[in-house]
Amino acid sequence: MTSDYTEVFRDTEAVEKYETVTYAPDSYASRINDRQRDYLRTLVRREFPEHPPVHHDFACGTGRAIRALHGLVREAHGYDTSAEMMAKAADVGSRAYWHRVAGDGPVPQPVAAGFPAIVTVFRLLLNVNEGIRDRALAFAAKVLPHRGSGLLVVENHGNAGSVRHLRARRHSGERWFAELSHEQVERMLARHGFEIEERRGFSMLTPSLHDNRVARIADAAARRLPGSHGYAVNVLYTARRVHA
Repeated sequence: MTSDYTEVFRDTEAVEKYETVTYAPDSYASRINDRQRDYLRTLVRREFPEHPPVHHDFACGTGRAIRALHGLVREAHGYDTSAEMMAKAADVGSRAYWHRVAGDGPVPQPVAAGFPAIVTVFRLLLNVNEGIRDRALAFAAKVLPHRGSGLLVVENHGNAGSVRHLRARRHSGERWFAELSHEQVERMLARHGFEIEERRGFSMLTPSLHDNRVARIADAAARRLPGSHGYAVNVLYTARRVHA
């Protein structure tokens, strides 16, 4: 997490806009969030049928990943640099223990809450530099020290192999435009001892096409095709530690 992130989200108006405008009902972000919620709940039911996991959400923001797993985890812990974001998370009904972490320095220490565990890292990797990405994944490795510890789920909301890449030249050098390839994500995870078990895409569309009814119908059809997940704009990667 960058100092810019922390500075921006010390402003309660920015926090409110993130929760009520970016994730307004029927917005592009909220539709993807709904699909991700369904996926996460199915994943947890499938992978942890007997023993509910502990949820650690790094860069938790307003707690949408935490809310997605309400009722399916033993307890939840949210970690963020912005106290204001975590206060908003609690205000909108995210049920978790909240932990403010530093934006730099040593890798934050996760709460020792037992196993199995699930770690989520949403809307972070694309927005920060490589050092902070490594810090987030090192945190996940602390939570999940061996293969049987549980699962890591990370989000890439700017897949370089999607239609979004067509805008890369026009937005070259712009601060808030970034993209990551599947190969880059795979290499990042591998550096911290993780291997990807599943890749799931949630939209072939960019936000500019969200209100186009024909495009939305085509998107729904395309997401059902075998192999389509590799071309989605927004992708979740489910990973597990390699070593025993």
